[in-house]
Amino acid sequence: MTDQADAAGLPQPSARRLTTRETAERLGVKPETVYAYVSRGQLSSNRAAGGRGSTFDAAEVDALARRTGRRESTAPAGALSFPTGITLIGGDRYFFRGVDATELARRHAYEEVAEWLWTGELRPGIRFTAPADALAAARRAVGALPSHCGSTDRLRVAVVAAAAADPLRFDLSREAVLGGARSLIPTLVAALPAVTEGGGATPPGLARQLWPKLTGHPADEASLAVLNTALGLLIDHDLAASTLAARVAASARAHPYAVVSAGLGVLEGPLHGAASGLAHRMLSEVLERGGAAPVVADHLRGGRRVPGLGHRLYTGEDPRARVLFELLAEVPRAAPALAAARDVAATAARHTPLHANVDLALAVLSVSSGMAAEAGETLFAISRTAGWIAHALEEYEERPLRMRPSGQYTGPQPPQPLPTAGTAAVPQ
Repeated sequence: MTDQADAAGLPQPSARRLTTRETAERLGVKPETVYAYVSRGQLSSNRAAGGRGSTFDAAEVDALARRTGRRESTAPAGALSFPTGITLIGGDRYFFRGVDATELARRHAYEEVAEWLWTGELRPGIRFTAPADALAAARRAVGALPSHCGSTDRLRVAVVAAAAADPLRFDLSREAVLGGARSLIPTLVAALPAVTEGGGATPPGLARQLWPKLTGHPADEASLAVLNTALGLLIDHDLAASTLAARVAASARAHPYAVVSAGLGVLEGPLHGAASGLAHRMLSEVLERGGAAPVVADHLRGGRRVPGLGHRLYTGEDPRARVLFELLAEVPRAAPALAAARDVAATAARHTPLHANVDLALAVLSVSSGMAAEAGETLFAISRTAGWIAHALEEYEERPLRMRPSGQYTGPQPPQPLPTAGTAAVPQ
């Protein structure tokens, strides 16, 4: 019988039979669609034992999934845990597509790390360029903002302006999304105003282009190496809050610019991208007061956590902080801020066993380079844009709107009378 099936080119029977529900989940469709496949001859079924329901051959289902572009889902609909081939975190290390992320960021330019994350291919020497129309629109929009606006405000506006300048933004094909990403990131950097006015052509490489947007200090090679590595290290960190928001937007088939906007909206929170600003202010105060002890004591006395310490995904030192501290040790002007950061970690360790995280390392860079407190957030936002795009590319290949959790209603039990002026809902 097996030989006859082979000769006829038919799928081999498998010992593994799937229920209708399992088949629907593997195909990423509703159970009704499974039976539609059967009626069209795309899938065969057998009556289940006892005559209740149908079963399906797993190999045949997988073959159909490959033809239709569906992929097996290992998590139920609405779950916040789902497959990703981008970043793995474990054992106080993290990896981009299986490669040690810290080594990748140390050895390659930001654009090369982004390409690896997007495509799984290393493209040495690749550089991103901003299209003239998008850049002009972004600069006009950013220039119209009030002077008190911060960099994240400017980036959000720049994304919207760049989207408006791209009439093909709704094309969600892989190549279109990649082309848009390669132009959006340099557009965001170029749309930011420089800290000090300067002439000359913009040098190649995103780190060199970003440096004058963050500080008026001259860019030495050691400092640029820190900035470039920081950009590479921060590209992705699994399903952080902003990345989850980006994936939800992509699940609704929002275009890539809207996906980035969703990520930026979450990033601004003080517990996410803005956390490095808190560490910057604390480190500045440590330098002013000549030691970490009084500053750490003030935080503890006020019931506040000490910024720049601890990460729920790492039991030891954040590997991103470790790499940046090693590179900052090669920057002479960073020595005082680096010593202050070590002092903070050592002082706080007497109270709680927390290690330095990447926010503290970014604070050392920003404080020692004469950057504003928000510089770390800006760096974070620019870098993570590539990660949001990577997750969008993955999500576009999944069935749409799969992340649909159900609310647990805790309001007044119906039926309630229609409200009238001056009445309030029943308190719970």
